[in-house]
Parts: sequence; structure tokens; C-alpha cells
Amino acid sequence: MTLTALLLGMLSAGVYSVVNDWQDETSVLDDSIDQALILLQLERALTAAFPHSYIHPERLARYVYFTGTANELRFVSTVSPQRHIGLTGWNLISSAEDGLQLKLTPAYSDNPDVRFEELEPVSLLPDYTARFRYLIQRDLDEKLWLEEWPAEEMQSLPLAVEIVLTPRDSKNTGVLHVLAPIRANTHENIEPVQPVL
Repeated sequence: MTLTALLLGMLSAGVYSVVNDWQDETSVLDDSIDQALILLQLERALTAAFPHSYIHPERLARYVYFTGTANELRFVSTVSPQRHIGLTGWNLISSAEDGLQLKLTPAYSDNPDVRFEELEPVSLLPDYTARFRYLIQRDLDEKLWLEEWPAEEMQSLPLAVEIVLTPRDSKNTGVLHVLAPIRANTHENIEPVQPVL
């Protein structure tokens, strides 16, 4: 009886150890899958960015909506994470304290900035900070990456957006990249401004 109890105790300890290892491994796998899905959704949203336009209430002129800096990006896309019908405004914010955050709002015929200011951001990738860059066609033979994109001046969307995601601490391994070409970078009725660089 003593020998049987001892063997059962050793067997249960081994099973407990295997179950714990399995749970640790599946937890890491779940995190990796969630991360990959977020990156895929960001790439899809940017690839489907739309040259949404609105009328400025004071200037009474029509502008293309797309604002990008090194740490924040606002754009309108035909892709919605909630699968809503219609255009969706995306606001990606990189914070040293909170990582990459997201705000979403429906895109109507106005400037979505007012609605973005009323929203609280949702944590998207809390363990990473993001850096955004924007591709422009400088001339027929040369393209250039810019650190900011003022759409009111450019009157178009960039040719592509690059997001470089850097881990906030040492427990995450490696830098992540998203490179999304934008298919519809010009508005059909608004002529883009030729950049002077």
C-alpha cells in the first residue's frame, strides 16, 4: 500500500508539472496569435484606407482626411473591426506609458476629429510603442519616407504606411513591422498637391 501511494504521488506530481508546462506554452501561443491578428487587422485597415473628404466649416473648402505624425495616425478605412457597414475612422496613438492604443468612430461626411476627442483609447498592444512613417512619390524616379503627413496640405494619402513596433521592456523579443501599401491614395475629385521637398 505504501509503495502504491508513493508511486501515485510521484505520478500525480509529474502530471501536474506537465499540465503547468502545457498551460504556459498555450498562454504564450495565445499571446502570439492575438498579436499576429492585431498586426493583420492594422495592415488590412491601412491597405483599405479611403481618401475620405470633408468640407472645412470656416474655409468652405473640401479636404482629404488623413493626419499622420511619428506617434499618432488618423485615417478613414473601409475596414471595420466590428464589421460595421460603412467607413470607419481609425486613430492609432503610441504612448511611452500605455503602448499602442486605438480609437474607432464611424466616418460620416464631416471631419472625425471631434468624435475622436470625445473617446477614450483602448489598449491595442500595451507592450509595444509604435513609430509611423509615410511614403511619398518625390518625382518619377524617387520615393521618400516622411515622419509626418498633413493631408490638408498634401490633399492625398501616402503611397504606403510603415509601423515599427518596439518592445517597451526586455521580456518581448524583437521589433515588429507593418508595411501597408495604400491602394486608393487619391480622391477622385481633389487633385493632390505636388510636394516641394
